[in-house]
Amino acid sequence: MRRQLRGMLLAALIGLPAGTAAATPMISVVIDDLGDQWDSGRRVVDLPGAIACAFLPESPHTRTLAERAHMAGKEILVHLPLEPEAGRGHPLALRVGQPPADRSRQLARLLEAVPYATGVNNHQGSRATASRGIMHAVMRELSLRGTRFFVDSMTSRHSIAYPLARAYGIPATRRHVFLDHERGIENVREQFSRLVALAHRSGGALAIGHPYPETVAVLEEVLTQLDTLGVELVTPSELIRRLEREPPVLPLRLRMSQSLSVPVAAAGGDFSGGAAH
Repeated sequence: MRRQLRGMLLAALIGLPAGTAAATPMISVVIDDLGDQWDSGRRVVDLPGAIACAFLPESPHTRTLAERAHMAGKEILVHLPLEPEAGRGHPLALRVGQPPADRSRQLARLLEAVPYATGVNNHQGSRATASRGIMHAVMRELSLRGTRFFVDSMTSRHSIAYPLARAYGIPATRRHVFLDHERGIENVREQFSRLVALAHRSGGALAIGHPYPETVAVLEEVLTQLDTLGVELVTPSELIRRLEREPPVLPLRLRMSQSLSVPVAAAGGDFSGGAAH
């Protein structure tokens, strides 16, 4: 009864219809770049609740930490390296103009390098996620492998990853908040508050962060306050399941073609908040 009354009060304060108060707003948090360092990765894996862990393929501690995350019941993603607009990026990044056969072999290698992964999100990729050639190849492979979900990290406002994932029948969502684009305890707290506000406004929102000491410290603090904040922490796949419409699956003959044009406008919404990478 107290939870219901608190939900009704929160709904009134943020301007939601009273009838929406019964459904607790959802937040999802994905921590990227795991696998390079043991200590920071262990702290993330040991966080309470449904924090999702995105591991870089073939990093020194990826397999061991992914095993630990699996044992802790965490949802695991392949943090797929893709070509950025500036700089060389990750040494294993899929690149625009890469020969298709090489790209296909490399993609398979990357996807198989993270044990227990059920989802994928992009590492960097501001150039690649705007390229139809690479995105068709990636989404076709993910679809054929039965990948459960895809999260577009939105490192570029020109990304077509989200609408293409849905066009290939892959449940998908996008990043709404970067917790630590600017590091610092107060900034991370501010971005987490923004995540909560977005969840109350739209029913659910997803944040991406990194295994920085400041980020982990704030999460250790706020994850004990979710009931007071009136939100529920869920995995990315659960957030997608509850919020997203069923993706429109393309006919197989179209999914096998790289020339298909999918309107970027299908993505909709404003997901600013992070710089291109």
